[in-house]
Amino acid sequence: MNEHEHIAQQLREAAEAHQPDRARMLARVQRGAAGPAVRHRTRSGLRSWPKASIAALAAVGILATGTLAVAAVSGLVQTPTPPATTAPATPSPAVTPTPTPSAPAPAATAAPAPAPATAAPTSPRPAPSAGNRAQNGPLWSEGSVDPHSTVYWGQDNLLLRTAQPLTSLTVELRVAQTGDVRDTGTWRTLPADDFTVTVQESGGALVYRWVLKPGRTVPAGQHEFACQFNHATGVRAAGGDGYRVEAQSAGGAASVSGGLAPAR
Repeated sequence: MNEHEHIAQQLREAAEAHQPDRARMLARVQRGAAGPAVRHRTRSGLRSWPKASIAALAAVGILATGTLAVAAVSGLVQTPTPPATTAPATPSPAVTPTPTPSAPAPAATAAPAPAPATAAPTSPRPAPSAGNRAQNGPLWSEGSVDPHSTVYWGQDNLLLRTAQPLTSLTVELRVAQTGDVRDTGTWRTLPADDFTVTVQESGGALVYRWVLKPGRTVPAGQHEFACQFNHATGVRAAGGDGYRVEAQSAGGAASVSGGLAPAR
């Protein structure tokens, strides 16, 4: 360590160990402020480098000590008051203006509701003519042309109802000979073995006949009979067709007859 560094270290240690006398420093400052500055004559002459350095460092130390003393005196004389901090005003909650309800608009006059559309009247199924239905005693009957008939082929139907069991029954369907009328078959809802079936030409008509065999019985209820045939090409008129029924029950004999309603 060179001489300069040794001196600097000694100064630092002296500054750190120094305990300033605030009263004496305050008196010195007050005396200096009251009287004229005293100028000291500096002796002329050459000083050795170490002595000049010590004097300069001593001056620096005195200045530092004086600065500390002035700061201490200023602290004793007046302590700066920190600026007052104004607390930010708490914002008032925003008030949403309540809209004044306006008078309700006059209700518009409701237009009269349109009348419900009336469904187009559907054409009722044509009721069979009075001539194709008949009733007598326990028997009720209705004759009609089957709707599946075509311009080449036809079928006539008979619906028979009986309120009592029948011990005797004969059913006839007459198909007028309108041109090339030829038998193609028959059917019924009752057992085939209970009847004797015949087909023959008679009086300008093809006559289909079902006769209940002896000892057989037709139960009360609804039964159907039908005859089938070919005919000349074209729409066939069935106005000459008809039926006849003769029966026997515990209540006595009864018979019904009539024409055929057109296909529907």
